[in-house]
Amino acid sequence: MIRKYVFGHPFETEAVVEKIAPSEGVPAYGEIKTDGEFVFSYKMDADDIVYGLGESNRGINKRGYRYVSNCTDEPNHTESKYSLYGAHNFIIIFGKETFGLFLDYPGTMEFDIGYTRQDELKVRCGDADLYLYVIDGESPYDIVKQFRKIIGVSYIPPKFAFGFGQSRWGYKTADDFRNVVKEYRDNHIPMDMLYMDIDYMDHYKDFTVNEEEFPDFKAFVDEMKAQKIHLVPIIDAGVKVEDGYDVYEEGKEKGYFCKREDGSDFVAEVWPGWTHFPDMLNPDAREWFGEKYKRLTDQGIDGFWNDMNEPAIFSTPEGVARLKEYLKEFMEETEEAPGFRLGDMVRSLANSPKDYRNFYHNVGGRPVRHDKVHNLYGFNMTRAAGEAFQKIAPGKRILMFSRSSYIGMHRYGGIWMGDNHSWWSHILLNLKMLPSLNMCGFLYTGADLGGFNGDTTRELLLRWLALGVFTPLMRNHAALGTREQECFRFEHVEDFRHVIGVRYRLLPYLYSEYMKAALGNDMLFKPLAFEFPEDKMALQVEDQLLLGNEIMIAPVYTQNAKGRYVYLPEEMKLIKFLPDGSIYEEILEKGHHYVEIALNEVVLFIRRGKKIPVAEPAECVEDIRTDTIEMLGYPEGEYKLYDDDGVSTVTEPAEKF
Repeated sequence: MIRKYVFGHPFETEAVVEKIAPSEGVPAYGEIKTDGEFVFSYKMDADDIVYGLGESNRGINKRGYRYVSNCTDEPNHTESKYSLYGAHNFIIIFGKETFGLFLDYPGTMEFDIGYTRQDELKVRCGDADLYLYVIDGESPYDIVKQFRKIIGVSYIPPKFAFGFGQSRWGYKTADDFRNVVKEYRDNHIPMDMLYMDIDYMDHYKDFTVNEEEFPDFKAFVDEMKAQKIHLVPIIDAGVKVEDGYDVYEEGKEKGYFCKREDGSDFVAEVWPGWTHFPDMLNPDAREWFGEKYKRLTDQGIDGFWNDMNEPAIFSTPEGVARLKEYLKEFMEETEEAPGFRLGDMVRSLANSPKDYRNFYHNVGGRPVRHDKVHNLYGFNMTRAAGEAFQKIAPGKRILMFSRSSYIGMHRYGGIWMGDNHSWWSHILLNLKMLPSLNMCGFLYTGADLGGFNGDTTRELLLRWLALGVFTPLMRNHAALGTREQECFRFEHVEDFRHVIGVRYRLLPYLYSEYMKAALGNDMLFKPLAFEFPEDKMALQVEDQLLLGNEIMIAPVYTQNAKGRYVYLPEEMKLIKFLPDGSIYEEILEKGHHYVEIALNEVVLFIRRGKKIPVAEPAECVEDIRTDTIEMLGYPEGEYKLYDDDGVSTVTEPAEKF
């Protein structure tokens, strides 16, 4: 059962699509104070578990730390970070009482979950203007399914988006892309997508192409498609301030950019230099921006990724002026040592809270200060594209995923987990985010495999790819200036061919389970505790996940490890995809096991009485032959395979499948 409570005058985020009448009185759980701010307090028992918060740091169980919902351009995902790129204000308390909370509030919100006091959950935001949804359920899983129903059906990408993709910030010319494709195809490493980071544009201007490097872009797109490669360009949030650039001139003429308090267009520095931010909360501006994607879809592009849409700010003229004044005073006119202040001043230029308080949106004809609705920007930028695609390509699916998000954006696109590092700990962080994101409706997701920042290693990349085999978005992506980490650059390329090849063998199952989860408002990845709530060991396991209804995964995430310990909450069949193409099977009883997993093996566990479909290897999604599918698992098991053309918009109810 879901109850809705209204406090003050909430901003309509459109996160919830189902109409729910407000309830009178106060929630049955915790205490609420609304004296100038909103505070929810709840006293936890020692064994209470707290799930949720989508894209956030640390574990699946969020207890013991502080989290801040504030979409942040934060590339250093260390354990000490309170905020990442998303704001997903949904939590579940599981223990002496079991209930869920969704706090629909678009500004900064703090979750202190046993951080200040180990027995206290405290949620706080600066304004007492929000919707509070309280969900009663029999279990955390039941609560998730109720919540998913009221926020709407998750985004469904085209089938090719479940293939492997290669990306790097630094591909600049058509030949750069051609060489990557040639190496992958010559080495018979499967690949369906090649991503185009910011250098494909003309001076980083949205919806442009560098004509010097791509003199006939449509012909180049067609050339790639002839090799069964889908190009996926990036689109950033900022529009370059430049006379003669039609997107800038048109947006300025129509008044579609965010404004300063005095009515002038807000200016910030991002990749193109000085930019304006389209007012994504203004429906007219959102429609206008969304229509611009047609410039690239008309060239044959059928996939995009939105970036820098927190929105990220490198600096503003006001911030630069403050720094210049400081430098003049302390570096030119005195000999005083700046100490820490100089570095702090420089660092404060980026993503300054002052700057977010200095511009406004036009919402229904009234100005709304950005910081009050900050977490909605990325959501509505992706919404702009999603709504436009329905007009640009009616009845057709187009790939779209984003960096910044709020609950509700899951209806228009997926997300990737942002600018991670080539750290072993980030494999585990990637794993733990998956069920938390699924709880909030984000099914199409994955991390930058191998790590974006830093220099990866062959071992790290192979282990991360072995997890990426199972994530809907499977992309190898790295930053400019880091070690080149395309799979063909490492010795024994056959190991990479095999590991990625397993993804294509499992794709009929992975796609089928994704579609069932999306159409049924369900989760693709679940903690063991969701299926085995009475198993005390399962409640504690955070490095193994259930995937779909048939399998469990347990990736290796430790350097130099030859395998790992695994806990089975029931009898399961161990499956190893071996590098020679064969499959090893062994039934393991319930309990603890040490499983040897070589660097070139992919391992999964089939649940008791279940089976899954497995295809023959293929080098792209289009070439997967359904007539080669064989069933793997327990002989007595049954499996209902969902399949479709992978292109057409899907509207059928999940019950059909």
